[in-house]
Amino acid sequence: MSKNYSLSFYASKQWHKCRQAYIAERQAIDGGMCERCHNELGYIVHHKTYITPNNINDPNVTLNFENLEYVCHTCHNVEHFGEQIELNYIFDKDGQPVPLPNKIMQE
Repeated sequence: MSKNYSLSFYASKQWHKCRQAYIAERQAIDGGMCERCHNELGYIVHHKTYITPNNINDPNVTLNFENLEYVCHTCHNVEHFGEQIELNYIFDKDGQPVPLPNKIMQE
C-alpha cells in the first residue's frame, strides 16, 4: 500500500506513463505473465528497491525499468507480507487501491 510520502508520485503522469510502458513491454515479451511465478498474469508493477522518502525523487529508482517487475497479486503479497494473505483490496487500472466489494459489506 502506498505511504503518505509516495501518494503524489503514484498519482503523477510520469509514473502512469512509466507503468503503462513497462506493462506494454512485458506483454510484448511474454503476454504479461508474472515475472516471478510465471503462472498468473501480472497485475502490479513492483519496485524491486522499495521507494523511500530518501529516494522518491530519484528517477533511477522510481522510473527505471531495471528496478521494476510485473508481478501477480500472490507474488506481491508474498514479497510484502511473507505469505499469501486474504486480500481486502484490489488495484484499479491506474494502480490505485480499491476495496473489494464483499469487504465493504463486512465492515
